[in-house]
Amino acid sequence: MTIKIGDKIPAATLKVMTKDGPSNATTDELFGSGKVVMFSVPGAFTPTCSARHLPGFVDHAAEIAAKGVGRIVCVAVNDVFVMDAWGKSANVGDKIVMAADGNGEFTEKMGMLAGKEDLGFGRRSWRYSMLVRDGVIEEMFIEPDVPGDPYEVSDADTMLHHLAPNAPSPIDATVFTRKGCGHCVRAKQALEASGIPFEELILNRDFSDRTLRAITPRGTFPQVFINGQNIGGADDLEDWLRNRRAA
Repeated sequence: MTIKIGDKIPAATLKVMTKDGPSNATTDELFGSGKVVMFSVPGAFTPTCSARHLPGFVDHAAEIAAKGVGRIVCVAVNDVFVMDAWGKSANVGDKIVMAADGNGEFTEKMGMLAGKEDLGFGRRSWRYSMLVRDGVIEEMFIEPDVPGDPYEVSDADTMLHHLAPNAPSPIDATVFTRKGCGHCVRAKQALEASGIPFEELILNRDFSDRTLRAITPRGTFPQVFINGQNIGGADDLEDWLRNRRAA
């Protein structure tokens, strides 16, 4: 039976990587004290998990911590070496604990073990997130039981909204730049000064001219996108930031 809100986290032992190698981490150690956010994914290095789920929590880790959360834990039914490599590839650092549930013990006790045999994965975790306080589940966001790999409610934005329902929505910023571009430097500095995290994509390394033309008719650099909207260049961004401060 699936664990529900108000239940105590089941006792299990996960694996985490330390500077001395793999180490045991009990659920009491990970979840037993304070506020902890946990999210579980079907598999390390898989498309949605690597492109959206884990990066979302990395990007918003500081905002989540500011809401009184002492730890963010990522769990997957993978071995500890895979989880460690995945965390390094995503530049997790000390923002998130990468916890391996290699035998599926914890996931099974949570009632979240799902058959992925059709993908050649065997049994893996269903995708979900939860807020735990002093070892007790305070809230859960479980993806709907539909075909495919649903990713609708277990993301970092949903968790942030639960932690601070009246706070402004997080800003997702992407800056398309090219090397040697002074205006690109100015745009990045403006975002940094405003405390807005951003993803930088560099011409001929991360994208081509053709790619940029496919998403905007503007051919100058930088091109700044905020929450999916093309703001424009450095001057346009500065105008946008001034209007935001005045609002």
